Amino acid sequence: MIGNEMNPKNIEHIIVLFFCFILFFLLGEAGMRVYLNYHTLYDEEMSRYSLVLKRDSNNPLIGHEHIPNKTMKLMNVMVRINSDGFRCKEYSVSKSNKTRIILLGDSITFGWGVEEEETFASILERKLNKIRPTEVINFGTGNYNTEQEVNLFIEKGLKYKPDKVVVFYFINDVEPAPKKSAAWFLAHSRLITFYWSRMHILAEKFCRSKRYEEYYANLYKDDQPGLVRAECAFLRLRGICNKNNIRLQVVMIPELHDPKNYPFKTEYGVISAFLGKSNIESLDLTQYFRTFNDPMELWVARDDAHPNKKAHMLIAEHTIDFIK
Repeated sequence: MIGNEMNPKNIEHIIVLFFCFILFFLLGEAGMRVYLNYHTLYDEEMSRYSLVLKRDSNNPLIGHEHIPNKTMKLMNVMVRINSDGFRCKEYSVSKSNKTRIILLGDSITFGWGVEEEETFASILERKLNKIRPTEVINFGTGNYNTEQEVNLFIEKGLKYKPDKVVVFYFINDVEPAPKKSAAWFLAHSRLITFYWSRMHILAEKFCRSKRYEEYYANLYKDDQPGLVRAECAFLRLRGICNKNNIRLQVVMIPELHDPKNYPFKTEYGVISAFLGKSNIESLDLTQYFRTFNDPMELWVARDDAHPNKKAHMLIAEHTIDFIK
């Protein structure tokens, strides 16, 4: 019995180690927060976006949504969410004689890392207004898939009585809807977020299945539920638009790691074929980005391949004729 008792010195060692760990963590957390006052890291900013600008949705098919009337600085640009939860100016629910278009999409449509007036949604509205009075309402929300985008439109979009809905599709829009982690509170720590991000980068480097090319390609295999759910969402949206006399279009935005030698031709071909078979108009923008030898010329930051101001302008320029 006595042999099973813990040595007092061992207890002291454990206590010392525990307090050393706490001290290390607190110093590391403080140091990381000071560092982030002068530097911008993509994963840290995306974590802050989720914590400050998002909330759980009452609709499980939507998952999360923006908190209305919130404003914060992300990726060195101001982000303003209007009273209905969208990153755009206020639009009256009652419709005027202006043509009204709703854009559905994820963080790219949202305009991650780009000033609001420089997003392709804002640029398209300005260009279309030179042709006829037009309102473009941007429903883009970070970390959405196609199913979430469609359900957001059903819940909040129909009341605006749009003349047209344009889905801006991206390669990862067939991902399963993200589920909130049981350890979500750890995202409040800038130090933990940093180390989690570095571990993810290492896993991607040394594990083939974790690399973005392999990961995205696997999403488009016939047995993947995310692909099936995305196709069902498109068909549901088509039915709703037909019923309400709304024109539906889809614009496919290329992934920008290697636009010159685009690695996802097969995957986008799957979506293009499905849309064509379903009588849904679509435009693939991949061809318009093949001239760029240096993909970072189009990136928001060196660690963030979201489209920058230049890329948003190109998206708008090559989409305007299709939409108008």
